[in-house]
Amino acid sequence: MNKKVLITSYVHPKLISGLTDLGFSVDYQEAFDIRNLESVLPLLSGIIINSNIKMTAERIATATRLEFIGRLGSGLEIIDVEYAKLKGVAVINSPEGNRDAVAEHVVGMLLSLSNNLLRADHEVRNKIWNREANRGIELGGKTLGIIGLGHTGQALARKMSSWTLDIIYYDPYLLCTPTDLPNITQVNINQLTALSDFISFHVPLTPETQGMVDEKFLKSCKESAIIINTSRGQVIQTNALVSALETRRLGGACLDVFENEKPQAFSPEQDQLFARLYAMDNVVLTPHIAGWTHASLEKIAEVLISKISTII
Repeated sequence: MNKKVLITSYVHPKLISGLTDLGFSVDYQEAFDIRNLESVLPLLSGIIINSNIKMTAERIATATRLEFIGRLGSGLEIIDVEYAKLKGVAVINSPEGNRDAVAEHVVGMLLSLSNNLLRADHEVRNKIWNREANRGIELGGKTLGIIGLGHTGQALARKMSSWTLDIIYYDPYLLCTPTDLPNITQVNINQLTALSDFISFHVPLTPETQGMVDEKFLKSCKESAIIINTSRGQVIQTNALVSALETRRLGGACLDVFENEKPQAFSPEQDQLFARLYAMDNVVLTPHIAGWTHASLEKIAEVLISKISTII
């Protein structure tokens, strides 16, 4: 009997054909109904998931034939990694596949905010010609602080290394600066917030990072600083960020991820909080699409196939 792999989200055809070439029987359901998960888990040798499915210890225990869990992207907080390891189930993610896309998204959001592109575009469409009010900020001579120098943090540093700005980073788990990034400097978190004009987050969601951007953190930043988050929404305490933006303790924010990414499920309090955020013109907001490119879709498939081929 062929080993069966369930794919639960939209993927590039290369992932399907690659798994087939490796000898797997592929059940591809790009809009998988999670209500059917428990019934199919005991039949699976592998499962490919996005953030729509959490592989808890209970689900892993049910999947008695499971050999691997493939993650489309990087975040592993949706998988009980320790329990999977205990059960001999390989956990495979693919940050190499979308790191460049995320880094480019950061640059795009930052340039858009610094040059007032969204506001200026809206005004021009409404026949408002307001040049002076839309005078921009150049990145040259400024300092970019990167929190988390993993795959995406390094990709951002590489893309920005040719710009005339200083790049510093904070990552307590990185013992030394990568040799191909000689022009960036490791600092502690207090130095980073004090020096950075732009702070970009590239961290996993862990007990250590959850809510790390609170009122105290924001007060330690420059008043003109721009916060950029393409990692996980729960890293930032939204209420603290909104308050800092409203009082102009911060220069702005670029957010691709949010504490609650289901607007239809907002509580009344969240609805009011996010309404305050949406009303600001010193923010750029996108719907968790950093890393969501046509190229990254293909690259993620290639990365997963390459890694899966080494464990079967």
